[in-house]
Amino acid sequence: MGKTKGGRNRRIARYPFGRSFAVTLAFLALAGCEPLPVHLDPLSVNGRDGGGSPPSYDALMRIATAAQAGGDYANAVSVFRRAAEIEPRAAAPFVGIGDALLATGAVNEAILAYNSALARDGGDLPAERGLAKAYLQTGRPELAAVPLSRALAQNPDDPKLLMLLGVTRDIEGRHEQAQAYYQRGLLHAPGDPSLTVDLALSLAASGNYANADGVLQPVAMAPRAPAQERQTLALIYGLQGRVGEAARLGRIDLDEAAVEQNLAYYRTLRAMSPEDRERAILSAGSSRSTAGAS
Repeated sequence: MGKTKGGRNRRIARYPFGRSFAVTLAFLALAGCEPLPVHLDPLSVNGRDGGGSPPSYDALMRIATAAQAGGDYANAVSVFRRAAEIEPRAAAPFVGIGDALLATGAVNEAILAYNSALARDGGDLPAERGLAKAYLQTGRPELAAVPLSRALAQNPDDPKLLMLLGVTRDIEGRHEQAQAYYQRGLLHAPGDPSLTVDLALSLAASGNYANADGVLQPVAMAPRAPAQERQTLALIYGLQGRVGEAARLGRIDLDEAAVEQNLAYYRTLRAMSPEDRERAILSAGSSRSTAGAS
């Protein structure tokens, strides 16, 4: 909604589900998946031209994980696929494929990859979590609840699962249940920023602004708090019409033009119907949660 003081575009709201990045996945089957076109093949030496033995499964998994961490998702998918060819019964390469695809917005292909992982190991926690995140990004909380419930039965105190269940209930409009999940997660991960922000936004969506303030202020105003937490608190102030306080927080991170743009957005939110305002508020947390609960 404006530019930071450093000139970079920044939005106080996390974006709604779905991105326009394109990743082509021809086919995922139980035995593996077809290769993707990649711009660079780090494994071109196959052991027959003086380059030594082909990389092992463990080496391929390390290479793919490093590529994914560096944002090279096309190569990550390709190398995870090679690892799956070596260990076709392993779930981990398919989880890696799903995570890399999900990061680029190729949600339907990611769902296929996670299901391939679960076909190999029905209790794989990263696959269950990834599948739930993918379903949430497609706006299908009722489908996300299925793998989350299975995973939570085996991992009842996992904060990331509890956060995703909270997001699921918020999308369904069941805010009290969502808040109970966030609070339960915070018992096991006190002060976790994602859980705290999601709890505050859920409270705000249900009109409980006073408690939303109280939950978020300690995190948002901590000395090393990132701008996103402060600007979420500014959003909650803006929803209440506390324009001066919202502007003061905005100016910590944003230039004056961005602050004015945000204040105009808060006015728009206050003029919305309760249902539309609720959806807009919750969209501020859902994208961050599905990205951060891996």
